[in-house]
Amino acid sequence: MSGLRVIIAGGGTGGHIFPAIAVGHALQRLQPGTQLLFVGAKNKMEMEKVPEQGFEIIGLDIAGFNRSSIWKNISLPMKLWKSRTAAKDIIKDFKPDAIVGVGGYASFPVLNAGQSMGVPTLIQEQNSYAGKSNKILGRKAKAVCVAYPNMEQFFPKDKLILTGNPVRKNISLMDKTSEEGKAWFNVEHKGKTVLIVGGSLGARSINECIDEQLDELMKEDINILWQTGKPYYEQARKHGGKYDGRVKVFDFISDMEQAYAAADVIISRAGALAISEMCIAGKPVIFVPLPHAAEDHQTSNAMALVKHNAALLVKDHEAKTELLKKLRLVLNDKAMQELMSKNLKLMAVKDADERIAGKVIEIAGRGYVIG
Repeated sequence: MSGLRVIIAGGGTGGHIFPAIAVGHALQRLQPGTQLLFVGAKNKMEMEKVPEQGFEIIGLDIAGFNRSSIWKNISLPMKLWKSRTAAKDIIKDFKPDAIVGVGGYASFPVLNAGQSMGVPTLIQEQNSYAGKSNKILGRKAKAVCVAYPNMEQFFPKDKLILTGNPVRKNISLMDKTSEEGKAWFNVEHKGKTVLIVGGSLGARSINECIDEQLDELMKEDINILWQTGKPYYEQARKHGGKYDGRVKVFDFISDMEQAYAAADVIISRAGALAISEMCIAGKPVIFVPLPHAAEDHQTSNAMALVKHNAALLVKDHEAKTELLKKLRLVLNDKAMQELMSKNLKLMAVKDADERIAGKVIEIAGRGYVIG
C-alpha cells in the first residue's frame, strides 16, 4: 500500500496553525511515510510557521469577511470563487486520501472543494461555539473532532468525536519547573511572575490596560512576562524598561513551555489553543476574551472553564477597570490559586493530536481505530 496522503487546510493565527502542525507530526508518527501538504492563506502566519517545521505549504488568495467595513467585502465573492478553483486544482494534483480542516481562511474552500470531489474530510472544531463555515462543512464531513461536549447543536451527532484540542508537543510533555522557567527568562526578582499573552498577534485592549496601569502594578511584589505582538512592542518595551528587569517584554514568545513554567498567574485571550494550553499548564488564569471573534466564541470558550472554577473572566470593555482588581484578587488568595490549578489540570488533554490523527487515518480507509 502506498503512503497516506493528507492535505491540512487552514491557518491565520497561531490558534489554527500550531494545532495543524501538531496533527501533521502525529500523522507521521502513527503512519510513517505519510505525505502532507498544507494549504493556507497568502501573507498569513502559516506561510512562515509551517515551512519552519519542515512541511510544504501552498497559499491561496483568500480573506475572511470584514465585519468592520462592509465595503471591503466587495471582492470577497470573487476571491472565494478563485480560491475554490485553486483548491480543486491542488486536490487534483496532490490526490489526497483525506483532507483536514483546522479553521481559518483557507479551510472552507479546500474542504468544500474536496467534498464536491468525493474526498473524505475531517473538521477539527476548536471552539465551544462552532462558526458558520464549519457548520456548513459538517453536513458532508466524515468526522468532526471537538474539544467540548454538547456540540450536537452544531453538528450531526454520529459524526462527533471528543478529542480535545491538539497542542505543541513541547507543551503537552511540559516538565519544566518554575525555577527553570524563571531562569530561562532571567527573572531574578523573588516575587510572583505574571505572564501576559494576547495570542500570537497580541491584544490591543490588554496591552493598553497593562501599559496604563504598569506603574500601579509594579507596586505589587511581582514580575511580568509580557507578549505584546509586533504593533505594541516598542511602546511596551520603552515603558517596561523603567523597571530594572522586573518587566520582560517580547513581541512573540516561541518557548511557551518555559513561559508557562515561569508563570504563577496568567492573563490571556481565550482562543481555543490558549484554553487547551492553560489546562495543561495548570496555572491560575484570567481570560479577557476577544469581543469581535465570530459568534463571540472566545467568551463561550472561557465560560466553559469559569463554570468549573478553573478560571476568571474579565470582559474586554471592562479590562481597564476590572483586570487589575481581579489580578490582585488571585495573587493574594492562595486557596483560589490552588483550586483553579487543580480544576484546570482535571480538564487537560495531552494526546489530542494523536486522537485526531488516528481518526484521519480511519476515514482514509487505512484501518486505524482510536482506542
